[in-house]
Amino acid sequence: MNKPLPDTLLGIVPSLNTPFDDRGTLHEPSLRRLVDHSVASGCQGLLALAVAGEQASLSFDEKSRFMAIAAEQNHRRIPLIVSVASADFGQSIELARHARRAGATGICCQAPAGLSGVALETALKSIADAGPELLMIQDLDWSGGGMAIADILRLFENLPSFRCLKIETVPAGPKYSQILDATDGRLHVSGGWAVSQFMDALQRGVHAFIPTALEPIYVAIYNRFHGGEAASARSLFHRLLPVLAFSNQHIDISIRFFKALRRAEGIFETSVCRDPVAALDPVQELECERAVNLALDLQNDLLAGDA
Repeated sequence: MNKPLPDTLLGIVPSLNTPFDDRGTLHEPSLRRLVDHSVASGCQGLLALAVAGEQASLSFDEKSRFMAIAAEQNHRRIPLIVSVASADFGQSIELARHARRAGATGICCQAPAGLSGVALETALKSIADAGPELLMIQDLDWSGGGMAIADILRLFENLPSFRCLKIETVPAGPKYSQILDATDGRLHVSGGWAVSQFMDALQRGVHAFIPTALEPIYVAIYNRFHGGEAASARSLFHRLLPVLAFSNQHIDISIRFFKALRRAEGIFETSVCRDPVAALDPVQELECERAVNLALDLQNDLLAGDA
């Protein structure tokens, strides 16, 4: 397989949660700590303002401020990709312009619903032209196969900035392989929500993974696998599975859990979420606490060389 472009965006690229204070306002010091933590953990990029970041609850000004803070704190140490998803197509274009002005490496955009062929290409080109030089397309379908392979290949041939595809479909595995085979590995493929298929995706040659939090663990699994220690990578992943069994039940549970973990790590000052993220009930709160402790224990074992 040929190397993808960009060939530096290989490894773990976490999707950043948005930290709030007790009043539900963007908490800038926590965001700066999160960026530094991600870089220090060995991540190869950052994804801002995606679903995990509660982007639907943020105003345009809040999104712009988030971009500016993340870009400033990152200081081009690793690539910064900004999601410009919005129900308002015009706002997506304007967010792409802001991402370019902020100094982001690229933008991530979900393919507009109901479009295909030339119409889809035209819509995505207008967003790509407004943003930085790199376009990542999010192929998101919570219950099905997502974008048609023919549309993806057409975009890859006709949109020079489209060099990254984030696949989040059900199932994801076969589609990873189809895209990698069809482009001879030249299209950069990443996995997101389907992190429970991490080992499957590694074996298929997926270039990057966009999970939320747990960065030291994911980096270690990725590095061990690519360093010829597949059995060790799998063993570490198996220790993580009880945490994923809780966190990946539903996107709302995921957001709640990872914010609780961020607070326990001392990165966020609160675990506040905005509506419409559903609250955990008392039983889920207990399970969340247990999962947080499991994650912390595993991360501490890694630091001590015992995992």
